[in-house]
Amino acid sequence: MGKRKVISESEIKPRLPEDFEVLGVADKLLGYDRIMVRCQDGFTRLCRIRGKMKRRAWIRVNDIVIVSPWDFQANERGDITYRYKPNQLDWLRNNGHLGKDILI
Repeated sequence: MGKRKVISESEIKPRLPEDFEVLGVADKLLGYDRIMVRCQDGFTRLCRIRGKMKRRAWIRVNDIVIVSPWDFQANERGDITYRYKPNQLDWLRNNGHLGKDILI
C-alpha cells in the first residue's frame, strides 16, 4: 500500500462527455432507478441509473448528468453515467462546455 496523494478540489477536472454521450438535466424522478432527462441534443429520454452508480450517487431534479443513449431506441432511452457536483458545474460554465439550452 502507500500513502494516498491528497488533491484539492480545484485540481480535479470533471469528466467530459465522450463522442456518443450527451449532457442533460434531470427533469422528473420516476422511481427506482428511472429518471426523465432533457438532453442537450433536443430529446427527452427515459434514463436509468447504471448499477455502478446506483447507491453511490444520488440524483435529484435539476442535476446535470451525462447520458449515454442506447444503441436501439437512441432518441428515447439511455443510461446515466455521471452526475456533476456544484463546483464542477462552475468549471463547465467557465470553460464553455455547458450549452445555453441547459438552464438551472
